[in-house]
Amino acid sequence: MNQVRVLIASYLEPPLVEGIRSVDPRLTVIYRADLLGRPRYPGDHTAPLEQTPSQAAEWDGLVAGAEVMFDTFRPRSDRLPERAPCLRWIQFSSSGVAAVVQATGLADADVVVTNAAGIHARPLAEFVLLAMLYFAKRMPRALADQRAHRWRRFAVDTLPGKTLGVVGLGRVGAEVARVAQAAGMRVVATRRTTWTETAAQRGTRTAEPESPTIHPPSYLPTLLAESDYVALTVPLTGETSGLIGERELGLMKSGAVLINVARGQVVDQPALVLALRSGRLAGAALDVVTAEPLTPDSPLWDLPNVLVTPHSMSTALDENERVVHLFCQNLRRYLAGQPLANVFDRRRGY
Repeated sequence: MNQVRVLIASYLEPPLVEGIRSVDPRLTVIYRADLLGRPRYPGDHTAPLEQTPSQAAEWDGLVAGAEVMFDTFRPRSDRLPERAPCLRWIQFSSSGVAAVVQATGLADADVVVTNAAGIHARPLAEFVLLAMLYFAKRMPRALADQRAHRWRRFAVDTLPGKTLGVVGLGRVGAEVARVAQAAGMRVVATRRTTWTETAAQRGTRTAEPESPTIHPPSYLPTLLAESDYVALTVPLTGETSGLIGERELGLMKSGAVLINVARGQVVDQPALVLALRSGRLAGAALDVVTAEPLTPDSPLWDLPNVLVTPHSMSTALDENERVVHLFCQNLRRYLAGQPLANVFDRRRGY
């Protein structure tokens, strides 16, 4: 194999760049931090980008010669196959890439697309656990009393024996299930495909998770009715957009809690607000919302039974290390002519 030109298109710490270079001498790794946006926080791969005309022209030249890319400039990456005629594979740093694949023109291109599915499983599972404890321990009341300098004792709930419904048992959902079971909870889940089918498609050998009772998507109404907590971990596709609407929220157990770490469009947000205001749902923990950023006038900010976080619970401080480890593994596979891990399935949308 001839030299493979690898272009890194989002910020990485210099030692991680050197780690990519050390994978194989056949790699020509191009990293121009001066042409990239300045990260706003660790693991920021969508930093605002400002380039002068000469910098933009220089960058376009680098893109044109790249065979492999790590990420891309999302605000200025339309018609990527035309801009990068040598491109054969692009590794994204995020898990849900359907929208960016469409926006960049890669949907019908002869370019392999891989995502970062799996690297966010642990931080998201920890957030789901935090969210369940947040409501079980009545933290909204405790925090309100603290702000009011008010000392009022009360009783709290516990997690053992409660039922968690996981909607979409992929790698994030499986880690959520594992953490919940360790806390003594019963876990039921829905899943579109068998674990073996998905592992084969992703090029992984991940073992099927133990214990959760797994059902097809048609089981969703029953799952909602019997769960004390419901965690949404599905990818956003045509089938899952609007998956949880007024009817589904009405099926949920009175006093249940909804936790969304999938995508905001999976839930009918106005219907959710109504369910929360009525008191039918005890609460909701939302790391994602329909339109991001959440507008200042959204009622979700001020509802006392809502925990809102700014789509940040998947981004651990060591995210770049995790995604570069995956990228380096895939680079070795690419150079060896082996199937890549985490290949995006254009037909399924994830």
